Amino acid sequence: MTLHFPNMAEPAGRTLGDEEVAALERVIRSGMLNSVWGTEARSLEREIGELYGSRHAIACSSGTAALHLSVVAAAPDPGDEIITTPITDFGTVAPILAQNAIPVFADVDPSDGNLDPDAVAALIGPRTRAIMAVHLFGAPARIAALRALADEHGLTLIEDCAQAWLTELPGGALAGTAGHVGTLSLQQWKHITCGDGGLTVTDDDELARRMRLFADKGWDRAAGRSHESLGLNYRMTELQAAVARAQLAKLPGVVAARRRTAAALVEALRGLDGVLENGVLENGEHGVRGGERAGAGEGRRVIRLPRPDGHTWWLFPLVLPGGDAPELAEHLSAAGIPARPGYLQDPLNRAPLWRRPIYGTSHYPLEGYRPAACPAAERLVDSTLLVIDWNEHYTSEHVAAIADAVRNYQARA
Repeated sequence: MTLHFPNMAEPAGRTLGDEEVAALERVIRSGMLNSVWGTEARSLEREIGELYGSRHAIACSSGTAALHLSVVAAAPDPGDEIITTPITDFGTVAPILAQNAIPVFADVDPSDGNLDPDAVAALIGPRTRAIMAVHLFGAPARIAALRALADEHGLTLIEDCAQAWLTELPGGALAGTAGHVGTLSLQQWKHITCGDGGLTVTDDDELARRMRLFADKGWDRAAGRSHESLGLNYRMTELQAAVARAQLAKLPGVVAARRRTAAALVEALRGLDGVLENGVLENGEHGVRGGERAGAGEGRRVIRLPRPDGHTWWLFPLVLPGGDAPELAEHLSAAGIPARPGYLQDPLNRAPLWRRPIYGTSHYPLEGYRPAACPAAERLVDSTLLVIDWNEHYTSEHVAAIADAVRNYQARA
């Protein structure tokens, strides 16, 4: 195949252009590159707050830093627990460890990899301090059920929206606004980028105060050189903020383009034999969850389509309940399509980290800690989940190429 698939590591796969160059020049010519005394980061915070309808937005140096701020806001004591998903980047979990808290991995819905609220509920205990949900690949997590659990048990709900810019929850609210704190990422591979950068959003004045202090070395600048609490330097630079502001203006178009081509692919795949949408095959036959194949006696491969509602398509995921994801990924890759099985090499509950010291030679606070099994997450990563890279510059040609390759694969059954 000679068709090129734009990716976010090259100019053809990004929306970077003259606007970002002008923004950088504006900052450089101002002579002020530090956000403490500059205007770009504060302007970005104001614009993000307006976009998300949040009282507070705090800019910081990375998406991982934003997640660290959210954990600081939850204020766990050493040894407290934060429940999260094993299908995520390690940046979701590292801040938990940095605060000497313990990550507790809950299993996921096998249809999309997002946290299963029932699995979360079963893990809530006396030391649980927070729930950290990830809107995986841009698909909305079941956040209403998770918020209900958080409210019932007095927990902080954190929404990791690194992959979910402008993702819509049922009812139309944006992902990141239903929890106590939402986090966003501006890393190179996200919907918009300034290379690295992050933001948190919240309506809670006290949580915002904790996060802003921690991002600036605990420095209460209204009180002179007074360090009120422990903090790190997570400040965003004016250069990052200026690029992020130029990118933010392009965000609605980026999301609209990704949704348009993703919807076209969903439509193109709907008519294929063995395709499963919302639990029902196109011929009306109900699919089955777990390892069984629907129609296994006929030798059909089953492919479950993602739910498009609210999705902003950081990646385009497919689930093959029969465990054929590695085979389909190999077939797509051979056709020149950027696809890979599993998303992660291993779910985070199986990471080698848990067998090793955390600080120096100490295992504190993880002495004797072994994450529990998460069968649905493990099976997704091992055999049932496939992800296709997605990009706002894909065209109908890219959609047709992917659909043809999947059609050819299904015809081989």
